[in-house]
Amino acid sequence: MDATGIAPEGDPDACRWIAVRNRPRQAHVVATIAREDGSLHNAYRDAFRLQSECHLLAAELGHLPIAPQSTSRAQEPRMPSPSITITAEPSGSVSAKGASDDLSATLLKHAGFQQIDDWYGRRHRLPTTTPLADQVAIATHAAEMLRAARYGVDLDPTLDTNEAFTSANPLGPYTAGAELLRLTEQIRSAETGADLKQALDHLLDPEHGALERIREALEAAGEQITDLDVEAFQLADRFGFAADFVSSAMSELIESDDELLSVGHAQQPPAQTRTRSGLLPHTQGAALAASPAAAKAQVSSTPGAEVADASTAVRPSHAPGLRR
Repeated sequence: MDATGIAPEGDPDACRWIAVRNRPRQAHVVATIAREDGSLHNAYRDAFRLQSECHLLAAELGHLPIAPQSTSRAQEPRMPSPSITITAEPSGSVSAKGASDDLSATLLKHAGFQQIDDWYGRRHRLPTTTPLADQVAIATHAAEMLRAARYGVDLDPTLDTNEAFTSANPLGPYTAGAELLRLTEQIRSAETGADLKQALDHLLDPEHGALERIREALEAAGEQITDLDVEAFQLADRFGFAADFVSSAMSELIESDDELLSVGHAQQPPAQTRTRSGLLPHTQGAALAASPAAAKAQVSSTPGAEVADASTAVRPSHAPGLRR
């Protein structure tokens, strides 16, 4: 128990164990891997340590003619660590190359890779038709299992979910959402109606726009639900209704190109007048400028001004009516 680390000498929180002698030269030892402090014992290479310790015990008891040389843990030969490289190829496929043993092949196939055996040797690959999100998920899962089995894994950063959450791809495997997020930022940064129309075209184009793709995806989801389970027609109808709502939204916005181009080019004086009407100094100035009496008083109060000029400035074009 001390040689394996299951119950090191002097460790009060070690794993619990029991030894039962059932024959003169045989004993069974049973131990848990849960330590008293709540942690788990790492049983990696315990079998090799047990074999080495049993040889030493057998030699001490005289059951072996020559005792093997004692080897400390620090001097134990390490098992070779095969290396596997998982990369994204230019063709759009994902390949896993390196170790060709049965264990690594089993783990890769369990993760979702397809095994290929030809004159190049054994290798594993994901089809080019595999969606990017699935490629990232499968590659990351395969790397985690291989590393747990003590394989060295060189994983392409573009296929690692831990590396995918960067400023270039803030939503990780949700690439479609990341593209729409970038489109939203482009819409917010538009400075003219033409810029806004150019950005919205990626969303509203009737053939290739994002809304049309979303409508098709929702419609396909409803059809697939019906194909998988005829009884789930209510759920399929909900996806169909959602597709109709997206189609209605597209019909409301599809003819807005001309209006978008005119955004920012409308005349603004009326709006400016309404905005300034709430400011008292500007209102007073406008009222005084339109008042003949105020103009007459202003001219008469000006030094050196002639009365004829003032009367000419304030003379109405027609006789005023009676006031009531």
